[in-house]
Amino acid sequence: MSHDPLDLDPDNRLPPKRGRLLVSEPFLSDPYFRRTVVLLCEHNDEGSFGLVLNRFLDIEIGDLMEDMPPIRSRVSIGGPVQSGNLYYLHTFGRRVEGSVPVVDGVHMGGDIEQLRAILKADPKLARHVRFFVGYSGWSEEQLARELEERSWLIGPANKRRIMRTEIEDIWGETLRSMGRTFAPLANFPEDPSLN
Repeated sequence: MSHDPLDLDPDNRLPPKRGRLLVSEPFLSDPYFRRTVVLLCEHNDEGSFGLVLNRFLDIEIGDLMEDMPPIRSRVSIGGPVQSGNLYYLHTFGRRVEGSVPVVDGVHMGGDIEQLRAILKADPKLARHVRFFVGYSGWSEEQLARELEERSWLIGPANKRRIMRTEIEDIWGETLRSMGRTFAPLANFPEDPSLN
């Protein structure tokens, strides 16, 4: 692995799998995924499913779901696929039946009625839930191609990074947390021609 602080193409040896982060490299030109961090919730031979952690809508969850208590929770744009569907991550574990563990105490989905009952009983527990509209998906081998093209770097995930929606620059913070070979990428200008 390179230790050159000016190396803008460091080795990234982590393989994709459930519970890892896809971090768009700074040169990715796709306007939708530019400077995004995606939590891989599923990765197998059939494809990959993830949720973008750092894109938000300016609406309340009560505007999307009926009979929800008034909770203050940012709604995220999980990706461009099935943007009419709602997905959620939470830290309630198996207390929400049918939920699937993703990483480090974070689960996805489960019985929406149980989740609604938990939030009605104590709306302050909303800080333990993240709601997403749509998801990001890759067909079989598509993600492998994009990784080969260096569109994405892969980093470790943790509960704090996934659940805290107030982190202003999750993209840069994630790159810096991946080590000194990736940290310089966080400072790369959005438009290098302006340098």
